[in-house]
Amino acid sequence: MTERKNERRGLGRGLSALMAEVGADIGFAGGGSEPAAPVERQGIQSVPIEALRPNPDQPRRHFDASRLSELEESIREKGIIQPLIVRPDPDGPGKFEIVAGERRWRAAQNARLHEVPVIVKNFSDSEVLEIAIVENIQRAELSPIEEAFGYKQLMERFGHTQEKIAEALGKSRSYIANLLRLLNLPDEVRAMLESGDLSVGHARALITAPDPVALARKVIEGGLTVRQAESLARKIHEPRKPQSTAAPREKDADTKVLEDDLSANLGMSVVIDHRAGGEGQVIIRYKTLDQLDQLCQLLSQVR
Repeated sequence: MTERKNERRGLGRGLSALMAEVGADIGFAGGGSEPAAPVERQGIQSVPIEALRPNPDQPRRHFDASRLSELEESIREKGIIQPLIVRPDPDGPGKFEIVAGERRWRAAQNARLHEVPVIVKNFSDSEVLEIAIVENIQRAELSPIEEAFGYKQLMERFGHTQEKIAEALGKSRSYIANLLRLLNLPDEVRAMLESGDLSVGHARALITAPDPVALARKVIEGGLTVRQAESLARKIHEPRKPQSTAAPREKDADTKVLEDDLSANLGMSVVIDHRAGGEGQVIIRYKTLDQLDQLCQLLSQVR
């Protein structure tokens, strides 16, 4: 119960502080898999490879076989230069859970190493997940769906908001929001995205489509660009307008001025339909999901 309460308090020591602590130990800079040369560091110990187990909340679900093979060859040649970060495994004495470095652990097994260098840290569940997500994101090895799932875990399990995650990771809130929307896609479309048949831009255009799977197939079969996919999705949404024989009502000057002011301030097309009796409607047209996200932020600030 205490651990769960602590998880809900926020980012704890702060994500930047956590990564600085890890970086000081392993030379982490978000770049390649191994630093250029070994560095003498204190606190490193060797443990049997079978004493380690992967983090069950690791956001990455797929490991590229060719990259893993390259890392295996590097380990055969030079050994493991960059130690793994682990924490004590509560399920067994002398056992450890991997916080950062699961690829190195897998490659070391393939290279038939008996022991690996580690640094032991006492991280909480929240800190372990945060480090795993950031390590993978900075190494550009997560798929968009895996990255989105990692953000979802941070929100649902640890109570972080999109704003807090964006601030901690140096991302925009719209970037986080747009990735999370990908999780609303059907499994078949997610698979197309993970395989590279669809780009993130394509997938975002399909999110609100009535039949994303059918539209995704059309996009792939036709080799459509993102703009073409967005246009196709809009056509599906736009109902056919009935032919009207009535002459359009003339708007008064004040309404036109108000439309122009709102359009200029929002950067989007605004139409005001003011009717007799004081009722009416305001229509705001957006062209991209980024504009919609911007509009949602503006509306959420209105009290």
